[in-house]
Formats: sequence, C-alpha cells, structure tokens
Amino acid sequence: MNNENSLVGALKSGFASIVIVLALVVSYLVYHFVLGNPANFEGGNPENNPLQGNFLGIVHKGGQIVPILICINLLVITFSIERFITVRRAKGKGRIESFVRNIRNMISAGNVDMAIAECDKQKGSLANVVKSGLEKYKAVDKDASLDKEAKIAAVQKEVEEATTLELPMLSKNLVILSTCASIATLIGLIGTVLGMIKSFSALANAGSPDTVALATGISEALINTALGIIASALAIIAYNFFTTKIDAITYGMDEAGFSISKTIASKN
Repeated sequence: MNNENSLVGALKSGFASIVIVLALVVSYLVYHFVLGNPANFEGGNPENNPLQGNFLGIVHKGGQIVPILICINLLVITFSIERFITVRRAKGKGRIESFVRNIRNMISAGNVDMAIAECDKQKGSLANVVKSGLEKYKAVDKDASLDKEAKIAAVQKEVEEATTLELPMLSKNLVILSTCASIATLIGLIGTVLGMIKSFSALANAGSPDTVALATGISEALINTALGIIASALAIIAYNFFTTKIDAITYGMDEAGFSISKTIASKN
C-alpha cells in the first residue's frame, strides 16, 4: 500500500514535467507534419509560398518560433483543464456559500455530529478542513483540563494546519499559467522580429523592391505575435479565474474556523 501511495505521489509530482515534454513533442510534430504538409504549399514544396488562403501553410511560414508558441498554447489548455478538475473537487459537491452557512448554523445549534456528517457529504478540501476543526472541537470540548482560551487555540491551530496541507494542492501549477501569460507575448514578438529581419534581408538581397514579397513576409512574421497574444490572453483569463475560485475556498475555510472558535467562546 505504501508503495502504491509513493508511486501515485511520484506521478503527481512529475505531472508538470511530463506534460511540458509531451507538449513540446506534439508541437513539433504538428509544425512539421500538419502545418508543413507539402499539400499546403505551391508545387507541393514547403519551401515555396503557401497556397492562396491556406491557413496551415501561412502559420508554418511563421518560422521555428511557431512550435514553441503552439507548445505554450497546449500548456495553457492542459493546465487549465487540470486546475479546473482539481478546484472542482476541492470545492466539493455543493455550493461553498450554502455549505458554510449550513455548517455555521449547525455549530451555533450545537449539532457538531450533524456538521461532521455534512462535511462527509460535501467532500473536497474545504470539507476536509472544516471536519478537522470540528473533530478537534469535539475532542477539546470534553477535556475539562483545558480552559476556554486553550480550547480555542487548539481548534484554530488544527484548522490552520489542515488549511496549510490543502492550499498547496489548490495553487499547484498556477505558476505555469502565470509564466505562460508573461512569456507568450514576448516569445511571439521575438518570432515577429526575426521574421521581419529575414523579410527585409531578403528584400535587400533582391536588389529591387518587391511589395508583394515584403507584405507576405510581414504577414507571416505577425503570425508569431498572434499566437503569442492568444496564449497570453487565455493564460491570464484562466489564472484569474482559478485564483478567484481558490480565494473563495480559502475564505470558506477561514469563516468555518471562525464559527467554530466563536461557538467555543460563547460557552460558559
């Protein structure tokens, strides 16, 4: 059993690394075999211009930065899905506001066992923290050797420790989304600058102005900026969404812990 738990823990800890490597591999395969398919180009040659209106060929002409930007987009999508599943499980089955309100009412009425049963039905990180606090409350409430302040301190410590254990799971991999949001546009701009340098260099070597070739080169270079902006926008939206959800769960933990402490303080 311990070996199984160790294996699961190792897989979870290496999940991000595995996803990043797979995303890079998939991105380069897509770039070379899907976007770079000869059927997307004039004369069936990827070295030629893309066919008129062929979007895949146009994206391929964006250069070697394109697969990196595709990888970033894949990472944003993958970790957004992973965080959505994790936060959904952490929230539990019902609404956070309703759960916290029910727990608060049950604690005020002295129905601690009913509140614990409600935690078992709710499940998730929030319910785990509240249940830990309630069980500690039951234990210290029967201990006549502890005064009121000691009981409150013991319950608060238990809630804080349970919260400390749950929060890392909620915020895990959010740093990847924030990093993608920061670097996607910059990498896209690098690709665009490199593409512009290449276009103007080719124009200079041609010896005579070719407005069509210049316009084509610029449009291909701007593909990198477009992909970077898309990845950055998706990452920012996802990061803010999950941060808001995690804040709501954390607030629920704090409110439930305060309600338990308040119940102890109100007893004679």
